[in-house]
Parts: sequence; structure tokens; C-alpha cells
Amino acid sequence: MRIKWFSAVRVMGLLLVLTYHFFKQFFPGGFIGVDVFFTFSGYLITALLLDEYQTKQSFDLVSFLRRRFYRIVPPLVLMVLVTMPFTLLVSRDYLASIGQQIMAAIGFTTNFYEQFIGASYESQFYPHLFLHTWSLAIEVHFYVFWGVLVWFLSKRGWKAEQFRGAVFISSVGLFLISFLSLFIRSFFVDNLSMLYFSTVSRAFPFFLGAIFATMSGIKETTKRYRRNAKNWPLHYPLLGAIGSGLMLILLGFTLNFDHLLTYLFGFILASFFTAVMIYCCRVLSDRTPEAIAEPGLLTVLADISYGVYLFHWPFYTIFKQVSGNLVAVFLTLVFSILFSGLSFYIIEPSLQGKVPKIFDIELETQEYRKPFLITIGILSLLTLGLSVTAPKVGAFETGLLADSLNQAERNLNRTHTLLAGDAEAVTNVMVIGDSVALRASTALQSTLPDAQIDAAVSRNFTAAYEIFENAIQTGTLSKTVVLAVGVNSLYNYEEDIQKFIDGLPDGYRLILVSPYNTGDARPVKARDYELTLAKKYTYVTVADWYETASDHPEIWAGTDGVHFSEEGGVGAQLYADTVNAAIKEASKKAAKGETE
Repeated sequence: MRIKWFSAVRVMGLLLVLTYHFFKQFFPGGFIGVDVFFTFSGYLITALLLDEYQTKQSFDLVSFLRRRFYRIVPPLVLMVLVTMPFTLLVSRDYLASIGQQIMAAIGFTTNFYEQFIGASYESQFYPHLFLHTWSLAIEVHFYVFWGVLVWFLSKRGWKAEQFRGAVFISSVGLFLISFLSLFIRSFFVDNLSMLYFSTVSRAFPFFLGAIFATMSGIKETTKRYRRNAKNWPLHYPLLGAIGSGLMLILLGFTLNFDHLLTYLFGFILASFFTAVMIYCCRVLSDRTPEAIAEPGLLTVLADISYGVYLFHWPFYTIFKQVSGNLVAVFLTLVFSILFSGLSFYIIEPSLQGKVPKIFDIELETQEYRKPFLITIGILSLLTLGLSVTAPKVGAFETGLLADSLNQAERNLNRTHTLLAGDAEAVTNVMVIGDSVALRASTALQSTLPDAQIDAAVSRNFTAAYEIFENAIQTGTLSKTVVLAVGVNSLYNYEEDIQKFIDGLPDGYRLILVSPYNTGDARPVKARDYELTLAKKYTYVTVADWYETASDHPEIWAGTDGVHFSEEGGVGAQLYADTVNAAIKEASKKAAKGETE
């Protein structure tokens, strides 16, 4: 039984995710599209299970899992096999640990894998091609857990209404456990991605959907629902569905991934608006005259939405490395729609022993069976070969590790000199930086031979302030402090920077390195704010890396848009020169507490 207008919910989730990945600078909160999918899945699966129990007074767990297998696994495997030949177009860094990524994707443990390696969802030097399967992993975890729990409840011999009540109570309890896990843990983690990838903390949208399923249903509906569907004026569910959709879009424009409020309230609001949209669409399905059909395009997009979600991320990640963004978006959509349509309308029905159909036209595919199997075999061998020969660690990460070790050795030598009593070894410049500064550490040390450089991957303002504060307490703070961590701290940066300004002792100077990220509008706002601070405080100077980086597009070829290319050392030297120029400029101005 297909419910009219449910396709709108699926398409809403897909469009949120696509716009987030394609145009994140304009739509930073589109990641809530995943919560739309989660909530809808929880609703749909639970409603179908309730219908099955109502009809049979039992629940066939094996059949349930088999249906999930045929719907989930074939397009997933096809996505992995089809993606691999395209990796030959880009840097081998994208193949680093690809075998582990494939095993995690097919084994539905990508979220655990990303947690294990301490990955950040939004900040990866070379994005994992199958990173997006973290959500599929959590979805499968829900299917297995929820299927077993509902099967257990079905064995109690309850009447249909008692069974529905038990499912409702279970849904409420699990929803509260999951959401409170997210809410409370948000205050105690440094890397919010660990929460984002967590099965326990991110499962609550499924159970919210399940709650709404027990209150309405698909085939077997509740008395309250039937009363609402009958008595509500048509504009109630219509405005409810449209209004909820608009609220989801608004959240897509306003939420930020690493903002605490997103975890405290953003995800729950997205799930709630989705649940309301589902309920209203369910009412509209009953109230819409049979003569009014769901638009065919909407139905098709809903049918292939899962496939498009699977295929779009690796294609986009690859295509944007070899073309401009708009071209990459176009190619991604073409290939994603092509392969997801092939999977949904032809491959999946064929594997289930059904006759493939497109627009109710039956297709004879038997003669293509052998060429298809040969193609799959070739792609499998290619995937195996690329996985076996892929580097365990990409050249970029290897370079960062080498820079980190070199930096540690230089700092150790400086410490030995200081302990030996050479007071001149105490520098007047301290650089507190992130992975961009770490990438430029050799050039920085060459340009500023006496500077103390402390840079680390993924460092943000919070971690930098701990170093800053410790240096003050131990009396080791240099007279000029260079703060180069903005790219990882693009939210609440006003308050974060102000802490450094307020905490800076008299007689010291602060240099802010403006952040840069190709295609991201957020660093522009941070840079503009830093420039206003430089005008307000004489002891604050901006090392305008954003301007330098924008003026030299050649250093970004084949990179992630944050970490410049190492080719020829040009990017690193430009970074060091920008910092050095700011230091010279700062030296001509009064320090904090001094008058010019």
C-alpha cells in the first residue's frame, strides 16, 4: 500500500543532504536531511510491523530482515564497485585505507570506524569516499535491534491494541534514552563528530518516527487518527505539511554542524518537524481525491532517493577534484540518477526473482545477465586490486606526521638549550597553530628561526587557549603571540578570540591569522571580524592569510581547499611570509598597555 505524498518527505530529506554537500557555504545545516530519513524510516518500518501483527497476530523476523537485505545491500555493493574505477582520476590519497573503508561500509560499521580513527565529519584532509555510509550503518543497527525487540513483543500473545501500546511505550523509552544521551554528552565531548557518529545518541529520530507510527499507521490506523483525518479541514494537514517542510529548510539555512545548540535542540527540532510532516502527509493521502495522483517525478525521485544518497557522495568528492563545482554537481547528479535508477528498477527486482519494470513496461533482462555478471566480476577484481595496493596512510597525512615530528624535535632542542642556561633561546614569537600552520612549519621555522611553533591537527580555539593560558602561568609566553587556528573554529569565534584579547598580559602583542577554506563563505565573516578587532586594538594585528590564499589559486590545485599543495613549497612559504609580514607590522605598534 503506497501512501500518497510520503514521497515528499523522502525527497525533502534527499534535497537537504544534496544542497548541504553541493553548496555547504549557503546551506550549512542541510545535514539534517539524514534526520529526515531516520525519522521516516522509523515511522514506515514501525507502521508496517504493526500492520503485519494486526493481520497475522505474529511477526516474521526472518522475512523482515530478508526484505531489508534486498533493499539495502545490492545498491550499496554496486555503489562501491562503480566508484572504484573513478578513483583513478584523483590523487592516491583518496585510496588511503580504502580497503578498511569498504569493509566498514559493507559491514555496516562505518560510524564505528570513523569514531575509532577519531575522524571529524566535516574536516577531513581527503574525505573518505564512503564516509556517508555512517548513516546507513546506524539505520541497519536500528533495523536489527528494533526488529528483534518487536519480534520479542509479538511473542507475548497480546491483542493488536495491546501490542500497539507496548510498541508505543518502548518507542518513548528508547527515544528518551537516545536523546538524553545526545543532550548530556554534548557538554562533555571535545569532538562533536563522536556524537554525530554514535548509534546510541543518533537513534532517537527512528523512535520518534515509531511513536508517530503508533499514533496513526498506514493500513491499520488508530481511532484518533481516523477522527482527525475525517474532521480536520483540508487546509490543516496541507498547511502542516508545507509549514513543517519550510521549517526544515529554515533549519538547513541556520544550523551549524559543530555548534552546541545543534546537538541540544537542532536535531530534535528537525526530527519533530519531519514527524509532523509525515503525519500531515498521511492525512492528506486519505483526504486527497483518487483522481489526484502524486506527481510522477516526485514518485521517481522518492524511489531512487536511497540510491542517489549512496552514489552522490563518492561521485561528488571525485568530480570536484577534476572540475569546477557546478560541473561536479551536474556530473554527480547524472551518474547518481543513472546508477540508482538501474539499481532500483532493474537489478533489485531481478535479484528478487521479479520482472523489472520501468513506467509499468516490463523489461526482458535475461540476455544481459551474462554481460552483467562479467562486468561485476571485472569491477570486483579492480576493487580488490586497488584495495590491496592502496597506501595505508596518504602522502598528505604522512607529510603532516613528518612535520609534527620535526616540530617536536626543534622544540626539544630549544628546551635543551634553555635548560643549559642560554637565555637568548627564549623567543619573542610564539605560533599556536592548527594543521595548516603545521603544514607550513618548516617554512615558518626557516623564516622565523627563533620562533616557538606549536601546531597540531584539528586544533581549535579551545585547545589553543589551554596552551596560551599555560604559557602565561609558567612565564613562557612570548612577547608576540600568533594565533593560527581559525579554520577549525568558525563558530562562536567572536567570544573565543575575545578570551585571548582579555587574557593577553600587558606588554604583549596578538596576531590573528585569518582562516581560508575554498568554497566556504564562513571564513570571510571571521576575517572581517578580525580586521575590525585590529582597528579597535592597537596590539592586535591580522596576518591576512585569506587574502594571500585568494590571490594564489595555483596553490590549491588538487587539495581539500584548506591545506595548500606542497608542490614546490610555494604555499608554505606564502603562509610563512604572511605571518612574518604581520609580525613586522605589529612590532611598529604599541603593545597592550602601552601608548603610542
